[in-house]
Amino acid sequence: MELPLRYTKQMQELLGAEYEAYLASFAQPRQYGLRANEGKISAEKLVETGVFSLTPVPWCSAGFYYPEEERPAKHPYYHAGLYYLQEPSAMMPAALLPIEAGERVLDICAAPGGKTTQLAAKLKGTGVLVTNDISAGRAKALLKNVELSGIRNAVVMSESPRRLAERFGGYFDKILIDAPCSGEGMFRKEPDMIKNWTEEMLAFCKTQQAEILECCAGMLKAGGMLLYATCTFAKAENEDNIAAFLQNHPEFQLISPEKTPGFADGQPPLTDCVRLYPHRILGEGHFAALLQKTGTDDLPEEKRTEPSEPLPDAFRVFADQTLRMTWEGRWQTYGETLCLLPPDAPDTKGLRVLRSGWQIGTLKKGRFEPSQAFAMGLRKEEVQNVLDLPLADDRVIRYLKGETLEVPEGEDGWTLVCVDGYPLGWGKAQKGRLKNKYAVGWKWE
Repeated sequence: MELPLRYTKQMQELLGAEYEAYLASFAQPRQYGLRANEGKISAEKLVETGVFSLTPVPWCSAGFYYPEEERPAKHPYYHAGLYYLQEPSAMMPAALLPIEAGERVLDICAAPGGKTTQLAAKLKGTGVLVTNDISAGRAKALLKNVELSGIRNAVVMSESPRRLAERFGGYFDKILIDAPCSGEGMFRKEPDMIKNWTEEMLAFCKTQQAEILECCAGMLKAGGMLLYATCTFAKAENEDNIAAFLQNHPEFQLISPEKTPGFADGQPPLTDCVRLYPHRILGEGHFAALLQKTGTDDLPEEKRTEPSEPLPDAFRVFADQTLRMTWEGRWQTYGETLCLLPPDAPDTKGLRVLRSGWQIGTLKKGRFEPSQAFAMGLRKEEVQNVLDLPLADDRVIRYLKGETLEVPEGEDGWTLVCVDGYPLGWGKAQKGRLKNKYAVGWKWE
């Protein structure tokens, strides 16, 4: 693998005696990882299923390595949202950011959603998670992963950091910046990235990263924490950016996170940062710095929550016939779409929003139809009619392919289809047949 000369010189200066070990890591196979979605299943229970050969990732309690020959993306449990496929080192930033129940959390560069789903699991359905990506195309992938994971309390957006900063001054308890970068840490995993590496690109990334940091500074509450991460080795994009930010923002201080064996310190003088190198750990390259905002907020926080609308009658009829749960919360309709908002959801009027809260379904001509996202966020015991199929039942794959299924007669109406107790989607039963309502864009191929 041919690396740019200027890059190799940079790495020699950075690593010194470890440089040859770093070069040797390119001959080692890349690592494959998945992370249990603890919003649905515990890491221990996922291991107990025995469906994959899993080895723990040291720095993420829900993370595992799996062998390359196994294919967890082609498994019904993937379609049930029980885990997220994620490069092992990429699990580190969200693992290092302390999250408490009920907090307001921002993932500002979130697509495709790995760190968002990890943060959501830490919130355990409480608080509010604003997850954003400036790219509208990438934000669509983010939305699908939020829905697949069954996250109820997320607001999915596609806005610039500057626009968010104008709206959310002092709003968030925690912020994660997975900053766009030159990607040097991914060269082994994605060799095509090497061809795009230039010093000009590195300089462009550094400027972008500094702007994002600046925007996030004002959105964080006093006492809140910010985790800045990249998947690059360049000191200019990592420690230099953090040092300049701290110089301009004396209200922030660098916090030393708990370091797992194999983690390297940051470059002096910012040794409290974290660096991951592929010759030291089983994973690719990453950087993280944890910052805390000190002092007190100057101004009282403004009330910025969306108002609640009355619960539509069509949904009440559906709920009485189909569900086993009470419905309290803040309701909002967007066109024909009915959403249940987190209690602390922000007012997003005027911003580009893909989804506010949990999409429950659509209202058409006085009729309610439940959504795929609604099914994925439910639990089996919350629904009256359930078709719970064991993993070995061939109807699981047939359902995921969009086929009509045979079901017992006498249980007509909307039915939640599950595999081993975990929701896959909806069907509508009538006279012993289940009309398939699985989302068209999600079907098994």
